[in-house]
Amino acid sequence: MSSLLLDEIALATARLAEAGVDSPRADAELIAAHVHNVKRGELHTVPDAEFDARYWEGIARRANREPLQHITGQAFFRYLELDVGPGVFVPRPETEVMTGWVIDRLREMDVASPIAVDLGTGSGAIALSIAQEVPRATVHAVEADPLARGWAERNITGHVDSYTAGRVLLHAGDFTGDLAGLDGLEELAGTVDVVVSNPPYIPVGSIVPPEVGEYDPPAALWSGEDGMTAVRAVERVARRLLRPDGFVAVEHGAQQGAEVYWVFPEESGWRDTRNHKDLAGRDRFVTARSAGT
Repeated sequence: MSSLLLDEIALATARLAEAGVDSPRADAELIAAHVHNVKRGELHTVPDAEFDARYWEGIARRANREPLQHITGQAFFRYLELDVGPGVFVPRPETEVMTGWVIDRLREMDVASPIAVDLGTGSGAIALSIAQEVPRATVHAVEADPLARGWAERNITGHVDSYTAGRVLLHAGDFTGDLAGLDGLEELAGTVDVVVSNPPYIPVGSIVPPEVGEYDPPAALWSGEDGMTAVRAVERVARRLLRPDGFVAVEHGAQQGAEVYWVFPEESGWRDTRNHKDLAGRDRFVTARSAGT
């Protein structure tokens, strides 16, 4: 790394740390890589003469707690590089664990062309990952918010190739209503292999970091006084969509594991309900199998 850029990154790291950024060194380097149009591991190739002073504009934005992904315009999710920005929820690493679980279940199924539904797709991260990693799967991605749906459409279009073409279908609709309100999904009732969702699950009034509260769309965060309103809606829709022995997987907050478990009781037609942990060992998502009732 050039001596000038090394010095600037050190100063930026100190500024971000003082601002309360969780990963100041990594963010300082990633912003430098973005501004100088190189990979993070290639920062050493930037000569002093090519240092771009706009670097400090990006650092100032991050110090004001604007999400790193809004500054770079990109978010990484499993094997994907996604476009993100204002109006769409930035996908988190925790959701990759649940997505991997869903992908594994779909691969294990003795189904020629599996069908998955992603409720509240946001950027399209989950839906695109399933299509990319599960051959022949068709994924119906549902999003109510027009701004978020625009980002999903952009990402779906950007990742279409001969392998994934036509296998991610974007639908406008609010899954918290009835199934008839979901554009084009009523006809799938009783045929879907997996329903997956990272719904809003933060209780109204909770304190969240500035990167979340000031930049993520409110509709992707807040979900009633207990944070469970959207999770219960996912349960209702999944019960209608899934075939017998189909699976549902729903992300939730780290403190909601016990409560979410009981959203999928046997008397409502569920079995094999399980809690799952994220990489930090915290309860992160619940899965259940449809008994077909």
